[in-house]
Amino acid sequence: MAAPFDLNDDSVIVVIGTGAGGGVLSNELAQRGVSVVALEAGGRYLPEDYVNDEWDSFGQLAWLDPRTTSGDWRVARDFSGLPAWIVKAVGGTTTHWAGASIRFQEHEWKAKTNYGPVQGANLLDWPIDGAEMAPWYDKAEKKLGVTRTNDMPGLPGCNNYKVFEAGAKALGYKEVHTGRMAINSEEYDGRMACQQTGFCFQGCKWGAKWSAAYTDIPRGEATGNLEVREKAHVARILHDDGGKVTGVEYFDADGNLQMQKARAVCVAGNSFESPRILLNSASTMFPDGLANSSGQVGRNYMRHMTGSVYGIFDKPVKMWRGTTMAGIIQDESRHDPSRGFVGGYELETLALGLPFMAAFLDPGGWGREFTTALDSYENMAGMWIVGEDMPQETNRVTLNHEVKDQYGLPVANVHFDDHPNDIAMRNHAYARGAAIYDAVGATRTLPTPPYPSTHNLGTNRMSENPRDGVVNKWGQTHDIPNLFVSDGSQFTTGAAENPTLTIVALAIRQADHIAGELSRGNL
Repeated sequence: MAAPFDLNDDSVIVVIGTGAGGGVLSNELAQRGVSVVALEAGGRYLPEDYVNDEWDSFGQLAWLDPRTTSGDWRVARDFSGLPAWIVKAVGGTTTHWAGASIRFQEHEWKAKTNYGPVQGANLLDWPIDGAEMAPWYDKAEKKLGVTRTNDMPGLPGCNNYKVFEAGAKALGYKEVHTGRMAINSEEYDGRMACQQTGFCFQGCKWGAKWSAAYTDIPRGEATGNLEVREKAHVARILHDDGGKVTGVEYFDADGNLQMQKARAVCVAGNSFESPRILLNSASTMFPDGLANSSGQVGRNYMRHMTGSVYGIFDKPVKMWRGTTMAGIIQDESRHDPSRGFVGGYELETLALGLPFMAAFLDPGGWGREFTTALDSYENMAGMWIVGEDMPQETNRVTLNHEVKDQYGLPVANVHFDDHPNDIAMRNHAYARGAAIYDAVGATRTLPTPPYPSTHNLGTNRMSENPRDGVVNKWGQTHDIPNLFVSDGSQFTTGAAENPTLTIVALAIRQADHIAGELSRGNL
């Protein structure tokens, strides 16, 4: 374990958050000999602590501090205190994630160029592309042990997958398999193979699924260069008269305000907490918050176009047996505006346990339609839709000064309205999902609305021009050279793919850049 760094040690890099961005970045910097203090708002839980029960696990891992919501999305109506839950623990949402690890497609890096003008959408091209990211994706796939890459076999198909695959093939889909998953299909990197328990969202008790909690974080600590401070809730980032950041104020486990000095600060608190920290760090020099000369901090929040389709059959499927999301149809992920929308979507297997089904299924609310659906749980197959949603300036995270958290800090308000392109894509996906199940004899299909839990992206986006976004191609803020953003909030657009692999690849690349800048004396 690292000897603790002194609060006045201004040679350290402070990383806020320990998930796919911050956890990987902290380890990668530590491996390169850089001193890192990682501040994590949550506690530390390891595989022996995870609970194979949906609600108990939710209570253990979820970010339950207050937040508020607005907009026309279902979350504001049905789960207003729960805007898209994220994990509050060492390892962040890599504890809860399903493991799907897919590279962006070529056209998705340059959405503005490839899609043309889309009314009401704030599209922008990423300042990087697939060729630049390819070597970093290679490193990320090796780190995560992604199936179907580097000679790692695919995972086996469970019953839920077999139904999904049969329907897909009946419709003529070609790109159907058990996915590229950061879940070991065989022993890898000192972690055992997947045991098919089915509680992927509740933390993998076997450690077969990659999580920063038990891979990157302990490895970083083992170098002696990383200190993780758990239950450290960041209040604000401080700066000097020259406008460079100098340290981070945080509340420790006992509720006392501490200040860790820093040579540079990397913000990786997810697309809600990262902009909230920047906005809560406003000062006389930066009255609108840090790194916000563009006014773009908090804007362009994306959560992917999502929804689910469940099919009910006359025989048992027992979809809960096996990996939660090992199954994908990629044929619809292309950009093909003849379908009535720009961008594309993936269809992925999904099985929710009964407690979550009861909360989220919602085929017309309570009543006979709902209870008969739950009665058929054993005979049900399920899939999730994940597609590229449109960035909109008005979809944004702001500070709610009326609601304070337990430390007296204004909470994040998350505002989201669907774009017409999102709705057109969702309706197309609902129809295709139902057709897949109908093709194999479904007695009933149920399209269900988006869940409160999803992929949170944008809010500190990457841009070539400082006017258009918050950070440059390295995740370095345009306004403050020693302040970086290291999580999914830097996404310029969302693409159709689950984002974790890209967040990890960007974090490895950013660590390389920061270590280089340190050695060149530029930071």
